[in-house]
Amino acid sequence: SRKSHLTPDMLSLIGALESFFKTRDDAGRIVCATKTGVYAFYDYDGEPIYVGQTYESIRTRIRRHLTNQRTDAVAMHVLDPLEVARVEVWPRQDLDAQAMSTRRQWLDRAEFTVYTRLLGQARVSRLLNEKAPAPALPIELPESYAGEIVSAEIMARLGHSDERIARRAATIANLAQVIKERDVSLGLRRTLVTQAKRLELLATARHDEVAGETPPEQVARETERSGEEDNG
Repeated sequence: SRKSHLTPDMLSLIGALESFFKTRDDAGRIVCATKTGVYAFYDYDGEPIYVGQTYESIRTRIRRHLTNQRTDAVAMHVLDPLEVARVEVWPRQDLDAQAMSTRRQWLDRAEFTVYTRLLGQARVSRLLNEKAPAPALPIELPESYAGEIVSAEIMARLGHSDERIARRAATIANLAQVIKERDVSLGLRRTLVTQAKRLELLATARHDEVAGETPPEQVARETERSGEEDNG
């Protein structure tokens, strides 16, 4: 089967996603079966990284994003599925039976509202969306439902800063290769800049963490040696 070729980490991700997809609201309805909704992905630091909308099924759309290599965001190396630690959704079950024009109008406004809100929470003031939602009138959002999709073991391992730096650098390299070989949108180039800024933020934080744990005399020796190499 296709699943037999997946890595243990991806199988764990799929299993956690399927558990999240069983979430029910107070009325007993399966939240992610809703066909009208907005969703967001967060990384291991709780940073918002991607926002989208769907009118087919929330679980179908998220499943394609994170477990199907044919989706644009994954195939173009915009999004690394194993960098997503948390998912949040804003469903509107009552709109599922409405006309598509009504659903699209709400989806556009809801997506813009969520995107704008999360953009303000992102430390780099950017998300990975290749195309930002068109400006729309903000709305009051429905109740959201969120869930962690990584186990404690994966959080400890893949959540390690050095592991994430390496994965993020690889994602950037793959995205840069796509940009070099194809006629891509300006938005995709903007996404490359966003990923580079996110890598810089993570690498800087890790450097400062290690420096803080390094004896001062070792820091002094390395600084002196580095200066000698630069002058040599």
